[in-house]
Amino acid sequence: MKRITKRAALAALASVAVTASLAVALPTAAYAINEVPCGDRTDLVRATIHATGGSSADYCYANGGTDMYVQDVWWVTRISTGNNRVQWYGDGRWQPAQPIPKWTVFTWPNHPGGVRIQGIRIV
Repeated sequence: MKRITKRAALAALASVAVTASLAVALPTAAYAINEVPCGDRTDLVRATIHATGGSSADYCYANGGTDMYVQDVWWVTRISTGNNRVQWYGDGRWQPAQPIPKWTVFTWPNHPGGVRIQGIRIV
């Protein structure tokens, strides 16, 4: 009986060791997108967004990651990428397929009211 208990304990210990080594050996990317004050900075993502029927406001973001909006009432008219590559989520997919390059101002001239946005991602 002691032999079975000893083997079970060693197997459990080996399993824990393998799991811990994988956690150390295979780190995942940390996504920590933050909404930050815009100020005069040009290196941040700056999105000009408004709610349906509302007035526009600039929202600025720093750090890689994704920010999804809870309500489906937001429209974006302008994205300035700063020192970032950016996509927005709308119509059920991340757009554009290739992220907007760094130091780009992206607008939708054929859609003067903007396009629907449900999230923004810094890649």
